[in-house]
Amino acid sequence: MARIRRGCTTGEGNSQPGRWKVGKYIRLSRDDGSGESESIANQRKILDEQIPGYFDGGWDIVDEYIDDGRTGTSDDTRPAFLRLAEDVRRGRVNCIVTKNLSRAFRNSANQGRFLEEFIPLYNTRFISLYEPHIDTFLNPEVVHSLEVSITGFINEQYAYKTSVDVRRTFETKRKKGEFIGAFAPYGLMKRPEDKNRLMIDEPAAQVVRDIFRWFADEGMSKSGIAKRLNGLGIPNPAAYKARQGLKYRNPQGGGNDGLWSEKTVCAILLNEMYLGNMVQGKQKVVSYKVHDRVAIAPQDWCVVPNTHEAIVDGETFAKAQALHRRDTRVPPGQASLSLFSGFLRCGDCKKSMTRKAAKGVAYYCCSTYSRKSKTACTRHTIREDVLEQAVLLALQTQIARIPALPDLVEEIRAAPVHRPQLSRMDRLLGERERERKKLIAAADSLYPDWRAGELTEEEYRRIKAGLEERRKRLEEGIANLKEEREALAAGERAGEPYLADFLQNQTISRLERGLLAELVDAIYVHEGGSLTIQLNAAAPAGAGRTGQAAADKITDLHGKEDDIP
Repeated sequence: MARIRRGCTTGEGNSQPGRWKVGKYIRLSRDDGSGESESIANQRKILDEQIPGYFDGGWDIVDEYIDDGRTGTSDDTRPAFLRLAEDVRRGRVNCIVTKNLSRAFRNSANQGRFLEEFIPLYNTRFISLYEPHIDTFLNPEVVHSLEVSITGFINEQYAYKTSVDVRRTFETKRKKGEFIGAFAPYGLMKRPEDKNRLMIDEPAAQVVRDIFRWFADEGMSKSGIAKRLNGLGIPNPAAYKARQGLKYRNPQGGGNDGLWSEKTVCAILLNEMYLGNMVQGKQKVVSYKVHDRVAIAPQDWCVVPNTHEAIVDGETFAKAQALHRRDTRVPPGQASLSLFSGFLRCGDCKKSMTRKAAKGVAYYCCSTYSRKSKTACTRHTIREDVLEQAVLLALQTQIARIPALPDLVEEIRAAPVHRPQLSRMDRLLGERERERKKLIAAADSLYPDWRAGELTEEEYRRIKAGLEERRKRLEEGIANLKEEREALAAGERAGEPYLADFLQNQTISRLERGLLAELVDAIYVHEGGSLTIQLNAAAPAGAGRTGQAAADKITDLHGKEDDIP
């Protein structure tokens, strides 16, 4: 092989620098298979053996740039390649060596821009060891050769065909109800014997059930649920996966503080996977070259029912969806929604009703009248206590019309009582106490390490402050858990007074949001205080543990506007 001596030139404006600063580029993607010929170790060995033969003068290996598990069809998804390009711009690297063109490029357009524009612009040498052999210092015109262009096209076609095959395989697996994601949804886990099947992850599943119960039955808002979970010291899904040893990375990017947010709670409430259905294909990449993801319309998702055990029952899930679709607002300073939030409509303009309070009295009025124009509609006011009494009376009337109500009451009395919440609280408290003891032991071990010189004073103070902050948050969570356990124990000792009252009187004596969601579709408030209560077209059997409400019934009751400001 001909050698170019120091000071000689080859090609227009291409002179040898005083010293070659070499960057080794290595890439391996999942599409390349697991063969030894393309392994990271093999590529490194080839580069190390052949690089010395290309230099007569001084040269140094500046750095090694490895994109492991990265496709070569785009540059912006390869962090090592981007770092290499930046080092070329900064002058840190002036010679790039790779095994062959397919390691550097699987996109012929990117290959052309890089070799024909980027390399000459920064007066950099590019060497491809295997056919087609390229050395832009010895032969700069080779990048324009037909062989290089054809090789780039063939490499791109290989990537295209591989992409098509992979997509076809994934589509087949989706239609068969096989899970193809890297990480199972929170509350579920991959089966050890079959990674394409899911099973319940009980500790996280209990949190999912709590979220649905708090939202659908207890009327808590999504932000209120997030605050409650954070107060109990329960890690969010990303932090939970990390604690399980999974190398999970949030696709949205950014750091994870371990705290729940309203967005995370909402995503759980809307996830049909908790019904036991496999839901996949919500997103797709634009193409094998453009790896940006775009959302798919819900009607085009791949849904296969009954592929794994459900975490929540269909009735609870449907109730949560109905409540989610309602336009709701949380009163300032409260974690729970008001009882009728999202249920009330103006009897004339059909818009939502606005809740207000004055002089200790809460009342509702038409949002059009209150917020937009006092000429577009009228007040349609009604006091909240009058409204609650009227709706309660209407539902009591419907319950009394259930033909087989005595038989239903006896069926409920005979049903076994399951109360796993106390044992779960005890388990959580035990876990938190053990974690607290570990933090205390870790903090106590710092001082001897500092005295022995294994830690600097700055390191000692920084680590200790971090441990103390974690211990403080953990103890706050323990206190909240104990408080909730006491309240739960008191409720169980009382024997669930709401259910006991129904079993004794065969009716309901108070309203709850969960009951409204099951039985009521909308409540229309007319001018003068009259109400039209429209029941759900198909109220579920045993709704709210009270039986099946009659369908398509309209009940008119009259409230009063006394003392409304």
